[in-house]
Amino acid sequence: MRCPHCGFLDTIKKGKRAGYSRYYCKNCNSYFTDRRPYISDRNMFIWFVRWVRDKQSISQISQASGYSERTLKNYFYKILPTCPVWQIQRREKVNLLIDGTYFTNKVCLILYRDSNIKMTILYRLSKREALRDLKEDLRAIRDVGIEIESITCDGATNIIKAVQEVCPEAIIQRCTFHIANEICTWLTKKPKSDAARELRQLACLLSKVDNHKQAQLWMRDFVDWHTKYEEYINEKSVDEITGRWWYTHRMLHRSSTHIKRALPNMFNYTRYPNIPKTSNSIESFFGHLKDHLRLHRGLSDDHFRDFIKWYLYLQSNQGKVAKMREREE
Repeated sequence: MRCPHCGFLDTIKKGKRAGYSRYYCKNCNSYFTDRRPYISDRNMFIWFVRWVRDKQSISQISQASGYSERTLKNYFYKILPTCPVWQIQRREKVNLLIDGTYFTNKVCLILYRDSNIKMTILYRLSKREALRDLKEDLRAIRDVGIEIESITCDGATNIIKAVQEVCPEAIIQRCTFHIANEICTWLTKKPKSDAARELRQLACLLSKVDNHKQAQLWMRDFVDWHTKYEEYINEKSVDEITGRWWYTHRMLHRSSTHIKRALPNMFNYTRYPNIPKTSNSIESFFGHLKDHLRLHRGLSDDHFRDFIKWYLYLQSNQGKVAKMREREE
């Protein structure tokens, strides 16, 4: 046992004090105890992991661990800002899922996840999905040697622009669930016109398109529908006083335009089996994260961001590897 005062190893045991082994240093004639604070921190880190990842409140952890709530809270808030630096894990080829979600305190979390292994490659905490940030993140992924085969997203303009500028060779797949969900929202559950009812039925069939032949049939039905109701869709109303005009059936026109813009990137998954057709897995991940944050509501803005960083780290392969190393030690 090395003496903490002089650093010499010429020490001997001298009984116990308060349950800890007591030592005497022959070099400087001082006494000290072996409290080993790193062991206590390692034990408390296990409870910190449960607090972040396992949906356990501080009061529940206090009852299970024997530590007081004040001790746990002080330790948790002390370790929150010390999240390890995120490292992009190398893979040869990935099919990316990109999406962002907003929280009530004006924090936007952008995730880049590998759809094959269901793991986060990179993330960014910012105020919004800015084009500059998206381009920077895609370059960072590309510069470490990762080939981006495809990108599935909800159709956000900035995401598509960033992909086209940074990874022009990547295949863009629009999330079919988002398309169908938006159209059903705009047209409501019980549309009044025949055109809206037929378009809503077409949108509900998107989830059942599994191969290229079915995709061709769906596009043919949409073209037939648009040809049949084109005049009705483009019907305009004019204000006689101001001269302003607008589409009479605004939501119907908006829905048809939305599909026409998405068509070039709507059915790429039927030709490339590795490409996911929806970004539902990343939406599910956002849902689990928000459930955890709802349980720990009341965090300050800094602790809120640090909690998200720790959650992403512990849910990734990096966190699992770190945990395995701790067990080996």
